[in-house]
Amino acid sequence: MSTSHSRRESETFMFQKFSLSSRDTTFANFAIETPNIELYQDTIRFYLMLDFEIVKEAEHKEPLFELGCGKPIVKESYLELFSNFTNSSITARIVLIDTQPDALSPEITPKPLLTPIPELSITIFLSKIEALHESLQEKGIPHELHENSLENKIRLVTRDPMGNKVYVTPDRQKYSAPFSDLLDTKIKKLEEPRSRNSVASFQKTSISNFDFRSPVKRIGILTSGGDSQGMNAAVRAVVRMAIFRGCEPFLIHEGYNGLIKGKDMISKASWEDVSGFLTTGGTVIGTARCTEFREYEGRQIAALNLIKTGISALVVIGGDGSLTGADNLRAEWPNHIADLLKKDLITKQMATDFSCLMIVGMVGSIDNDLATTDLTIGAVSALTRICEAVDALQCTASSHHRAFVVEVMGRSCGWLALSAAICTGADYVFIPEDPPNSSTWEKKLCTELKNRRDAGKKTSLVIVAEGAVDSELNPIKSEHIKDILTTRLNYDTRVTILGHVQRGGSPSFYDRYLGTVQGAEAIEAILKADASTPSLVIGILENKITAQPLKEAIKLTKQVANEIKNKNFSRALELRSTSFLNQLKSYKEVAAFHHADFGKVPENKRLNIAIIHVGAPAGGINLATRSAVRLCVNRGHTPMLVYNGFPGLMRGEISIADWMQVDGWTVDGGSKLGTNRDQPDLGMGSVAYQMQKHNINGLIIIGGFEAYTALISLYENRKSYPAFCIPMVLIPATVSNNVPGTEISLGSDTAINFITSACDNIKLSASSNRKRVFIIEVQGGRTGYLAVMGGLAGGASCIYIPEEKISLNTLINDINFLKNRYKIEWGQSQGRIALYNETSSKTYSLDVLARIYQGESESLFDARTSILGHLQQGGTPSPLDRIHGSGFAVEAINWIQEKCWESMISESNADQKVDGLRRGYLQKVYTNSKETAAVVGSISSDIKFSCVEHLINHTDFENRKSKNLWWLFTRDLIDILSGNNNQVGIHRSIHYEPSAVYLSKEDLESYYVNLGKISKLTSLE
Repeated sequence: MSTSHSRRESETFMFQKFSLSSRDTTFANFAIETPNIELYQDTIRFYLMLDFEIVKEAEHKEPLFELGCGKPIVKESYLELFSNFTNSSITARIVLIDTQPDALSPEITPKPLLTPIPELSITIFLSKIEALHESLQEKGIPHELHENSLENKIRLVTRDPMGNKVYVTPDRQKYSAPFSDLLDTKIKKLEEPRSRNSVASFQKTSISNFDFRSPVKRIGILTSGGDSQGMNAAVRAVVRMAIFRGCEPFLIHEGYNGLIKGKDMISKASWEDVSGFLTTGGTVIGTARCTEFREYEGRQIAALNLIKTGISALVVIGGDGSLTGADNLRAEWPNHIADLLKKDLITKQMATDFSCLMIVGMVGSIDNDLATTDLTIGAVSALTRICEAVDALQCTASSHHRAFVVEVMGRSCGWLALSAAICTGADYVFIPEDPPNSSTWEKKLCTELKNRRDAGKKTSLVIVAEGAVDSELNPIKSEHIKDILTTRLNYDTRVTILGHVQRGGSPSFYDRYLGTVQGAEAIEAILKADASTPSLVIGILENKITAQPLKEAIKLTKQVANEIKNKNFSRALELRSTSFLNQLKSYKEVAAFHHADFGKVPENKRLNIAIIHVGAPAGGINLATRSAVRLCVNRGHTPMLVYNGFPGLMRGEISIADWMQVDGWTVDGGSKLGTNRDQPDLGMGSVAYQMQKHNINGLIIIGGFEAYTALISLYENRKSYPAFCIPMVLIPATVSNNVPGTEISLGSDTAINFITSACDNIKLSASSNRKRVFIIEVQGGRTGYLAVMGGLAGGASCIYIPEEKISLNTLINDINFLKNRYKIEWGQSQGRIALYNETSSKTYSLDVLARIYQGESESLFDARTSILGHLQQGGTPSPLDRIHGSGFAVEAINWIQEKCWESMISESNADQKVDGLRRGYLQKVYTNSKETAAVVGSISSDIKFSCVEHLINHTDFENRKSKNLWWLFTRDLIDILSGNNNQVGIHRSIHYEPSAVYLSKEDLESYYVNLGKISKLTSLE
């Protein structure tokens, strides 16, 4: 063992986050925590005896809180051992933990230890073990020699003063713990707990009773198959949640290729290794197609590498093929163990310790093709890329009056194509699940496009999924569609195949959110599992995170492709989801243009439906208006646009809309009708007069909390104003997402995407200055939704929301966390951000917060502020807001139509008494039923209607929000994943509660085969 420190400089050493390998040098390190000064000094002396040398010592006047740890460090020493023979270095960090609360600053309350301090297993290569044996004997340190007669080699085993196992072996290997059978001795568990009090008690420990099995669970993480945005967010969440839960995460590079190659392709991940992952597209740890893993022998090599590394659980992020491969490995595991044991590649102890492999999958796929989840990681980001491209194409198309055929990805799933068609206002779409008639589709396509041109459109847009087929399974290709439009309609037609650009770019908010929460739940699922637990896949169903049996999920997914192959297209649609089927149906009706009376309802059932915008602007309200108008026109109803909110209605600013008037409203932000916060109470009589004058039979209000209170006012004044006795519905549209009766409001997704993008850019500025913290103010009213979701997706270190009281202790804890981080990162500091809701505190305003941050920073960092303001309300609507806007509008028209028809005057009810009057004396549509004043919203991913009378009891009117804040479960994740969970005992504690709903095979069959509901999901509403 050499102590010489001469070494060659590595010419190919790379930053650890992206590569953990070097051509000629290997680096390893470990840390040991000691509870008192005696053990701290004894541990240092022990490793000095092993020829380690002290390279750095530090004593902290104020306790240092390690990221993700929560234990106060008051003293630390770094010891290094370098070997010229192996050209490798190992560093030991010995730290003294202050366990006396009185020793801390009175403002700091240490976080209790979440898990016991795990034992370390340290292996050192030494050619002359006999010399070390003699040295240990002289110092009276207990140890054992173990001779393997077959190999004629001697190995030495001892413990350091903290009871960590130290192995000395003549074999040239990495610093990893060997297993007991390699020592050719019978191993038993300790009969008595080991002492950590003194060196004297350490010397009495019986070494022959060592337990070589590590109590720490090691979890491997790999990404496989096609890359998708959000994979990195998932990897980050898995790594940091594993560390938070006391596990050891290992990154497996290049997917299953890395698992088979092993060695430096499998590396232990630290907290810092996944810094910056949130904003990065693709997958940093790499992915590759692996033909070897498809063979039994290849999977056996992978099993061996997992066992060698000590990994007993595997998190796989990929598509259905990748997840199937992982489940196959799990199913074959007993056979692999038996084969490896028979070949003497593993020991009996290894076979016992690794008798079971737990698999948890997350679906990373832009295709959104897993049947048992509403959305997959990467799908929304890919849709965003498509919308950006098509929105740009629309500009050049209108300049030349061209037709564009755009091909998108999706394989046998049409979600991307259908969603893109809704978001961009495409004229026609081809998807695998709903193929057109093989003999008539070409003619029908031409007719549909010509009808739109006759109505005044100057462009045509056709979107085709790459796997589109006709009813006879003949492929429908973009070039063929172009030829049809060129030859039959004489359109100047261009083809755009978006290709892999759909996989690129920074992930959208939703994919960061999905990857993060599913990654956290993947760790919880592993820790909850036992040998009988099947392989699981983490998904999202009805807006709830789920853990499902992987095998059944893959089976249902493959069944979709089989149904298409068997031409059972209706069943394929059913397996997709109810929402997919509803979106397809509504898209077809909204996109169509009908001549004359084709498709229109009977004359006596036609209605006048008014649409009004109320409150602040929000992304998606124009598209919702467009869908409502077009649906009305196609059915024969009269859409009436009310300009400038309720003041405009009082003045009679109402016009009848036509089909073409709203053609370009899909991409427009703001409010085309004009909007304000004024309530109808300002002139209730004028509102009633105008509604009666224009014979309005149904009213759609689009807006936020002001629109909600306006609807309540109209409903409560029905007795005084019969004009309000009509069906009235609110489409929630507000960036604050604070309207009761819905989990999602139009505009909130657009706002969070802007916040996320702003956080990315501001962090770049902060990082460039090395030690700068930006406090970013976001909107949201008295609801912290934007701050929480923006903080989760933007990687905030701290957030401040109205739901949590800000105190001086809160700020002290957050500032101390930041100070400790900048102390640790001295010279390599990162930029950091904190998100502040605009109404978080009357006392601690944004400027006050910044001054406190700056004043207490001890010059370790600078504090700056940034107010995003009304930028959050503007811009092009996000794809999800466009989809929700269209869905809400279509269902609102259907609801109004149904309620109006139920309440219309007829010969049979003309003489009936209603509210003391003969029905014939009242207006055409008259209803005072409480069910006819409602909010339409997304609840458990379904579009549902909730009457306002019921919602009043679930409303916090003082704080202008719903009492049900479903999103608060993600709050703790921000502190956990930022590492700000060590000093929060004063103002809040970290008790993350797993939120996943565990579904069984029977649950999935009930949902997808029998088309029923899952009680486990509905019972949570």
